[in-house]
Amino acid sequence: MKKTIFIIAIIVCLASCTNQKPLYSWYNYNNVSYNYLKNADEQSTQQMIETYQKIIEKQKGTRQAVPPGIYADYGFLLLQANREEEGKAMLMKEIALYPESKIFIDRILKMMEK
Repeated sequence: MKKTIFIIAIIVCLASCTNQKPLYSWYNYNNVSYNYLKNADEQSTQQMIETYQKIIEKQKGTRQAVPPGIYADYGFLLLQANREEEGKAMLMKEIALYPESKIFIDRILKMMEK
């Protein structure tokens, strides 16, 4: 009996050590966003835009959904790059996917109107 419980405990421990698939696919977001914040030049901006597009288009995480805040960040970046229509569309997608972000997004839109 004790031997069986011990074997089951070992199996459970080993099973918990397997790699879990992440909730979201981030690709190279950390490095690209660091580079963007550090340099803020045309090249880093373009890399950031491409990374956002990849995160949005190629989600392979377990949720199969765009991570919270990505549409908002991408929309704000597009607004700063004078791509107003695209930026607003991304902000609206953030609200559609994560309704709790509406208050924050509304503030961004009001700031952009001034």
